[in-house]
Amino acid sequence: MILIDAVGKPCPIPVIEAKKALSAPGTGGIMVKVDNLIAVQNLEKMATGLGYRFAYAEGGAGLFEVSIQKGDAHDIAPVAKPARVGGLVVLIGGDELGRGAEELGRTLMKGFIYSLKELEETPSAVIFINRGAYLTAEGSNAIADIKALAESGTEVLTCGTCANYYGLTDNIVVGSVTNMFGIVEKLAAAETVISI
Repeated sequence: MILIDAVGKPCPIPVIEAKKALSAPGTGGIMVKVDNLIAVQNLEKMATGLGYRFAYAEGGAGLFEVSIQKGDAHDIAPVAKPARVGGLVVLIGGDELGRGAEELGRTLMKGFIYSLKELEETPSAVIFINRGAYLTAEGSNAIADIKALAESGTEVLTCGTCANYYGLTDNIVVGSVTNMFGIVEKLAAAETVISI
């Protein structure tokens, strides 16, 4: 079993190092050491997406040991490139729209998200990074509209590193938490990207 020490390494390095190790010929499994729960969740998403077995144990001092096992060949899902999203992906990097008065910027952002949900064809995905993570967290003035987007089939993703940085990890109330590698894959597969 290959041991990967990813303690102190920022997202998406633990996931990328794990994928590389798992793709090496003859590798049946890996053990990854990380120092935050977001990294554990990101590794779990990668492992389950590839059809691998996943387990983790919490050690002392906030450390985690993640085990990923390939298993028998018939247990492994085929690895494929992400399919083309076929639509619009929106990347939101803040909780305000434009520059100027904060209150106006928050009002404009709420209006932008409301307008996204009113489109005839809603976005395939809306991704929230940096201060945009506040928009998917409890207390956001746009949460009802983001939930309506999710209910219409839009995938709502929040950057885990960002949520962790702002102390929002336990307060995200809509969509799912993702990592930078997942964000890049989603953007690369999109036909159209709007970044605000």
